[in-house]
Amino acid sequence: MRGVVDLLSELVRVRSVSGPELGLRVGRGEALEVLGLLRSYTDLPLEVTEAPGQVLLARLGSGRPVSLYMAHFDVVPPGPGWSREPFEPVVEGGRLYGRGAADDKGNVAAIAIALRGFEPGRGTLLVAFTGDEEVGGSGGAGWLAGRLRAWGLWPDYVVNGDGAFSRVIVRRRSVFRARLRVEASRVEGEGRSFRLGFRLEVRGRDTRHAAYFIPGVDSHPLLEASAVVRARGYGVSGVWGEWVKGNVLPASVVVEVVEPCGGCGRAVWDEGLTAAVGSLIPLTRPPLRVELVSEYGVTATPNVYRVEGGWHVFDIDLRAMTMDRGAVEEALARVLEEVMPRGLGWELEVSGGQGYLYTPRGAPLVELALRVNRGLGLSGEPMEAAGASDSRYFSPHGSQAIDYGPLGGGVHGPDEYVELDALGKAVEFYRRVAEALHGG
Repeated sequence: MRGVVDLLSELVRVRSVSGPELGLRVGRGEALEVLGLLRSYTDLPLEVTEAPGQVLLARLGSGRPVSLYMAHFDVVPPGPGWSREPFEPVVEGGRLYGRGAADDKGNVAAIAIALRGFEPGRGTLLVAFTGDEEVGGSGGAGWLAGRLRAWGLWPDYVVNGDGAFSRVIVRRRSVFRARLRVEASRVEGEGRSFRLGFRLEVRGRDTRHAAYFIPGVDSHPLLEASAVVRARGYGVSGVWGEWVKGNVLPASVVVEVVEPCGGCGRAVWDEGLTAAVGSLIPLTRPPLRVELVSEYGVTATPNVYRVEGGWHVFDIDLRAMTMDRGAVEEALARVLEEVMPRGLGWELEVSGGQGYLYTPRGAPLVELALRVNRGLGLSGEPMEAAGASDSRYFSPHGSQAIDYGPLGGGVHGPDEYVELDALGKAVEFYRRVAEALHGG
């Protein structure tokens, strides 16, 4: 146990932050820092690749079957609300606190320690630690998928260390990024100006990860503002929020509004911003067809707002069981065509949709993983997780894939932690699955 806790503590101190909205991307320096730590705790033959997303890769054994173990060492920005220093690990009450403790450096440490000294008796075991999962993974796992196909090493099995439940994850939706740009249009008229504040309320899991937002259960501050603006006919002149990242729910939002009233003075508002804020309610409920069942359905959350060159820009995180980016863009555009005022300039751009995780319960890898988990005294039932993962680059293309990770909380929010007992069991889980697949 001590080895994995010590390694995780060292990894938490590495500021490998992915936050493109803040101009932050993991570079070669952070990758080399992580590599140095892994080499000091394990004998995995890891090497830095030429991947733009920073991939540390090791190969053990040869031939078939081929399995791939993955985890990512980049983390989201700390954001507000911490009661501890995010990059200084703290062990307290059976937990280790720190940014990345659960998502996802706990899995990096658990896999590295689990495979220490492991020699496959048959087949090939690949181990990859990536540095860009939090920004989509195209330069990390996506790059790796292309290389493995070219090398004739496409994995039969993928064990992706990216979970925080101590359960076997077999479904995750595809993720899309929708960017709405609406032209600013300043107007003046009679009205009373004042500010309204709204706060995030999450009643489900302890996370601000956008994928876990449940409409009708949780309360999104910007969507609540949209509902108030629509219902009361307010004009909007300004929006401020605790923006962190496109897939992180803002903790609070303040909206400056103008209430029309006769003889109460003059006020200025923005017709473009008013229309954009008002559109968020219908825009996050698009008429979208999906391909597979998801317990979470389709969810969309507007998590970042800014002004760029006379345009109001909203970034919307959308999750659905589809890879059809064209269908997503068409559904959102249909909404905007109905709700946007005539003559007002707007633009919509949709990206993402690389894939989803979907492996049937009866697949051999799933049945094996469930047996191992039960043997550790943990859940023997598979689950769906809401957040996307790097499995999406493999699952739709023939690999049996699962996600896994030790129980933790505060993912994408303050005071992130991993349960130390679960961390120890994750080490054993990864080791036992590798032994069942490859002997040794």
